[in-house]
Amino acid sequence: MKLDLNTTPLKDWFPNYTKPGLIVGPCSAESEEQMLETAISIAALYPNAIFRAGIWKPRTRPNTFEGIGDIGLEWLKLVKKQTGLLIATEVATADHVEKCLKAGVDILWIGARTTVNPFSVQEIADALRGVDVAVFVKNPIYPDLQLWAGALERVNNAGVKKIAAIHRGFHSYDNGPFRNSPKWELAIELKAACPELPIFCDPSHIGGVPELIPYIAQKAMDMDMDGLMIETHRNPLVALSDAKQQVTPSALKEIIDNLQIRSASVENLELQSKLEELRFIIQKLDTDLLELLAKRMAISTQIGEYKRDNNVIILQVAHWKKLIEASLANAESMGLPKEFIKGLYQLIHDESIRRQTDVMNKVIKK
Repeated sequence: MKLDLNTTPLKDWFPNYTKPGLIVGPCSAESEEQMLETAISIAALYPNAIFRAGIWKPRTRPNTFEGIGDIGLEWLKLVKKQTGLLIATEVATADHVEKCLKAGVDILWIGARTTVNPFSVQEIADALRGVDVAVFVKNPIYPDLQLWAGALERVNNAGVKKIAAIHRGFHSYDNGPFRNSPKWELAIELKAACPELPIFCDPSHIGGVPELIPYIAQKAMDMDMDGLMIETHRNPLVALSDAKQQVTPSALKEIIDNLQIRSASVENLELQSKLEELRFIIQKLDTDLLELLAKRMAISTQIGEYKRDNNVIILQVAHWKKLIEASLANAESMGLPKEFIKGLYQLIHDESIRRQTDVMNKVIKK
């Protein structure tokens, strides 16, 4: 995938940017006191951070806290006046955009539930035409890279050059220990498609609990992401939304202080030479892997032909179970994680089934 965006470098619009850039604050604006107390604590620790708070909250089900509404914009303005922090909030409609611009909100973000709908994104983009404001676009709820890229393109096509992406994880029926499956490979693919696009990570939504935030934040830094969006509340225990995943300002400081920011470039010539040597070996091994996969798929095709000619069903559950159990046992003895091998074999098996299905449904000319 190729993604051509006309963007302004992050350092030109993120105040005194140093890695990681921080967008921090409560999930929701709840009261003027809550906003100010949290913001003052954050400003004392990170005067160059951007203060975030949700004003309108798109909830999955009704009759839950759906945000404080327009009055929250007044509290955001007060935060900006008293702390000097830039302010940010989520928008889901053109009306939200207009109200935020009128209130002087510095940064807008488009949430995961909105990103999935091109009509809603286009409505927001149209409201942003001719406006000099920064916009972050969160990944869609479901792992669809084209939707994510499309939302970024729509906003950029409206003339917004101060643009960035937020990786907040994806809904999945198997999230493992996470609230949202990270699927880091999609963020990597987005970055590869547009290297100049800044990407922030949202460890709060990926993790779902404070205990996972340090690990996810470090992972994001190791993948050369530009910043972090972390939900920070003066007292998470009484938060009206996402109480389980928010941290206090002091906990935020501990997370950031313990981050290791590693160099993205290799200047040591000896190290560079060693890395190139190891990468050459990996390249050869990758070629060998591809050749083995091609041979395996060719055999799968032959199996499909035998099944077709003998009127045998494609999926042999007992055989698949035996294969995966043996492979996982071998993987463990070789020091390979079981989940990794299970996922890999699932992909290989799916492709084998697809090939055999094609063979089974192919009409043989006589």
